Amino acid sequence: MDSTDLNFFAAVAMAGGIGRAANDLHTVQSNVTQRIRALEVQLGVQLFHRSKKGVTLTSMGSRLLPYAKRIGELLAEAQRAVRDESAPGGELRIGSMETTAALRLPPLLTHYAIAYPDVDVQIETGPTANLVDAVLSRKLDGAFVSAPVTHSELACKPIVEEELVLITPPMVTSTEHFSKFLATGSGRKVIVFRAGCSYRQRLSEYLAHAASLICAGWKWERSTGSSAVSQRRSAFH
Repeated sequence: MDSTDLNFFAAVAMAGGIGRAANDLHTVQSNVTQRIRALEVQLGVQLFHRSKKGVTLTSMGSRLLPYAKRIGELLAEAQRAVRDESAPGGELRIGSMETTAALRLPPLLTHYAIAYPDVDVQIETGPTANLVDAVLSRKLDGAFVSAPVTHSELACKPIVEEELVLITPPMVTSTEHFSKFLATGSGRKVIVFRAGCSYRQRLSEYLAHAASLICAGWKWERSTGSSAVSQRRSAFH
């Protein structure tokens, strides 16, 4: 088993077929078939289920695939490390939150493209949680996300500090008023981004904190007597 065998194996797994992998590898189909069969014989396991529609990984093939990809990435990294290049080139995969991609990245990418024309920059947008997972799985080289991000395998650098603003109806004039506004109305709706967004997570934490304060206020007023409770209720309507 060598790196070429693993490269052929990973190509077939990603393409889902021998013929499609042969096209991606710029070789003939028989060469790919021979490589895969030789690898299976050497390992003593079947790596693919074969059918007329193509191939799918067996359980052993699924185990081997992450290692094959990792070895391929390490070999490519080793080549880049020893190659004497005067300027960067190749593919750069960057993730970004949608708001950052729309408002802050365009001028940065414009200057970068002018400085490094041989770099193919690819942008993928999404919520912070999804982007962090993509970086950890090496699907992205880096990402612009919302802090804090704490992970032993990631290096984080602050880029910009932003102020989060909560937009409410005109009658809400304070944080306390906002908490009462949510607690006393029925069918209140909050517009947020999809799950995984750090802004949504912070709002959820804020609302949970506000709810705990409201519950604490109710408990205190109930302990002072029924008149206080009725007064509080009338003030809410």
